[in-house]
Amino acid sequence: MTSTPDAIAGLPFGRCRLEETDHYCIFAGRTVRLLDRPAWDPEAEVVRSVSLSNVSIVTPVQPTKVIAVGLNYQAHVEEVREHTGVDAAGAGTDAKAEPILFMKPPSSVIGPGDEIVLPARSDRVDYEAELVLVVGRRCRDLTPQTAADAVAGYTCGNDVTARDLQKLDGQWTRAKSFDTFCPLGPWMVRDLPQQTAAVTTRINNEVVQRGAVGEMIVAPLDLLVFVSGIMTLEPGDVIMTGTPQGVGPIAAGQRVTVAVDGIGMLTNPVVAAGG
Repeated sequence: MTSTPDAIAGLPFGRCRLEETDHYCIFAGRTVRLLDRPAWDPEAEVVRSVSLSNVSIVTPVQPTKVIAVGLNYQAHVEEVREHTGVDAAGAGTDAKAEPILFMKPPSSVIGPGDEIVLPARSDRVDYEAELVLVVGRRCRDLTPQTAADAVAGYTCGNDVTARDLQKLDGQWTRAKSFDTFCPLGPWMVRDLPQQTAAVTTRINNEVVQRGAVGEMIVAPLDLLVFVSGIMTLEPGDVIMTGTPQGVGPIAAGQRVTVAVDGIGMLTNPVVAAGG
């Protein structure tokens, strides 16, 4: 067997399904290296290699919790005020303001290719492309000096939101928490994408949202420090770092693709409940 540090060598990693069993793995071109534990675990070893054509890619992690950050791009602050009527003044409008946190349940998590199901009780469901940080070890009260060592890697995420319910409720739990409302994937990479890396959404191959990692008000590692000062984080937990300007509705029959330069593309079909 081969140790993970030698095997990963900058390659994307995550989870796959082979013969109805899910495995942690490394993606090496057309070859998938199956692991005995998550790739970020220093004790992980490669136990078998198979062809990519023989597996399906599933969500790269199974988090105990999904922590999300609202209003972390200045331009998005303004469009949220326009769409929802929520007064976002003072909430993320200053780089020194504390981040706004909310949570999505693990039951909302789906992987690449899985269907986003539009709930019957909502008349408007939106996409929100995001860079996602994945925690690699149990941690609490991290500092700027220790935060990077607690990161397993980064992936793409879609913070699907029932926008009409968000406006109706005033707080965000119901609007963010429906089953299938947290696509993650397709895999993870070790390193934080460059500041210029684009964060985009495509609907049926048309770009409808675009921002850049460097446009965040609070950077990913600073978010990790902040969140770890509130709650204990477990391996595989994720922090969704916020969405740029350009959120908009999705409809049954569409395909939604979230992409982050340096990571990959996460595509999910959209269906109506009961459809």
